[in-house]
Amino acid sequence: MFDYQVIIVGGGPVGLGLGIDLGQRGISVLIIEQYFTRQLIPKGQNMTQRTGEHFRAWGVSNEISNAKKIKTIGGASGVTAYGTLLGPYHYEWLNRSWVNSFYANPSVRMPQYLTEYVLRDRVDQLSNVDILYDWNFVGFSQNKDNISVQVEEMSGKEKKNFVAQYLVGCDGAFSLVRSLAGIKQKLDEHRKRMVLTVVRSPQMSALINEQFPNTSFFNVLHKDLDGYWQFLGRVDEDSRWFFHMPVENNATEDSVEVKFLLNRAIGAKFDIEIDYIGFWDLRFAHADNYRKGRVFIAGDAAHAHPPYGGYGVNMGFEDARNLAWKLAASLNGWGNDALLNTYNDERHAVFSSTRDNFISKMIKDDAAFLANYDPERNQFDFEKAWAKRAKPQDEVMLYLPNYAGSSIVKGIGASGAVGKHCFEAKAGYHLAPAELNDGSNIYDFLGEDFTLILDDKMENEAEEAQSAAHSLNIPLKVLRVSMSKEVKRWAATVILVRPDHFIAFAGQNKKASMYNILTMAIGHKRRVK
Repeated sequence: MFDYQVIIVGGGPVGLGLGIDLGQRGISVLIIEQYFTRQLIPKGQNMTQRTGEHFRAWGVSNEISNAKKIKTIGGASGVTAYGTLLGPYHYEWLNRSWVNSFYANPSVRMPQYLTEYVLRDRVDQLSNVDILYDWNFVGFSQNKDNISVQVEEMSGKEKKNFVAQYLVGCDGAFSLVRSLAGIKQKLDEHRKRMVLTVVRSPQMSALINEQFPNTSFFNVLHKDLDGYWQFLGRVDEDSRWFFHMPVENNATEDSVEVKFLLNRAIGAKFDIEIDYIGFWDLRFAHADNYRKGRVFIAGDAAHAHPPYGGYGVNMGFEDARNLAWKLAASLNGWGNDALLNTYNDERHAVFSSTRDNFISKMIKDDAAFLANYDPERNQFDFEKAWAKRAKPQDEVMLYLPNYAGSSIVKGIGASGAVGKHCFEAKAGYHLAPAELNDGSNIYDFLGEDFTLILDDKMENEAEEAQSAAHSLNIPLKVLRVSMSKEVKRWAATVILVRPDHFIAFAGQNKKASMYNILTMAIGHKRRVK
């Protein structure tokens, strides 16, 4: 009845990640991608430790590490400067290494196109995942049983039709899947045109390396730019750099004086060679819903924002991890429609919070600071306020996407992106890693199914859990672990970990039946009391 169980439109990083996650679960997948050739534009570079865990789950950690262009220069932190980069005012910024201990893998810095090459190679290893390159998605029709997807050649006249059970649009901010599904979105236009250029400049590299030898990205605030960023970073360890900044709304390639703008931002004169120049519109866009019947959207198709803080590709990968196990549950018969609906409920709340509490807030806070403080006007007040900004920033310490308010976790609070990193196991939050007594890490044992972690003394509970999982047809791994020093930091003896490694239930002892805990975690009506 079906050509594939899931069809994904868009073979960028999110579509590839979703295809891998589904493929590893035995789901048949077709990815439709317009272009085999990739644009060598450095975007999506600043990937978090959580994304490192996704790479671990997809079996590509070593390949990602080997593909990195920046290997010896620190990639976890940046610098914010005032006026010019080489001026007297600057501080360490967005240092994600501050939260390394709460994750099983390190952060990664590399251009999106290199990430895609690694993920493409992984897809090629999965016999149940196909990619149709240089084909264009043109439409679909759905009914209660299936969805029919129409595609056509990019450079020819051939057309094809594929039948699947679900369709996922990972086709970018101007998603045709979203549009044809009738999913509306809210736009918050800043009406700001931005330039992105890639340049080569050994002179610029030498200047920056002398003062910031171990830093990869930089944000230069300027009082004339109303809080919008001049943002630059390394593309490799040699002399290639990318540079973003606001320009006039009618700016063109010929009118933008890239050398002048970069010289002013750095605070020195040097020559450059331009490899690429393009423009993008600074805006926020958020779909009203991430699902319409058998159609789902993920990544930029669901939510788009300025590339401030490196949230975009990380958000998209988390969409993929969240959606994949729920689609697989439905296709394998142990998930239901209520479980599928939690994809929207959980991920929609996280993006709204990321937008409001982090990205938009950074722009507003910078604008307010620049309006109120100026060293030429009052140096004492400026330096006092600047020193306050230089302390560890909330962008790292408090950024903790969670599903605490989800209907399928036994959590307290509301889902969102604000939290406090800690080792305690809390329902709705990501599981912190822990070293076991034999020297291994708990993440060495977490797989693609639910995992129940129990104190090794809880033999009866392990048997009860396996019996309950069998009756519900839920794939469940039971791990009985001894209370090592790091395991004790969880402050729980019963932890149910979801397939995406968020916690569904955590407690000191089993106060509810394992049957009730598991039914709650997959969206059944019976809840944990």
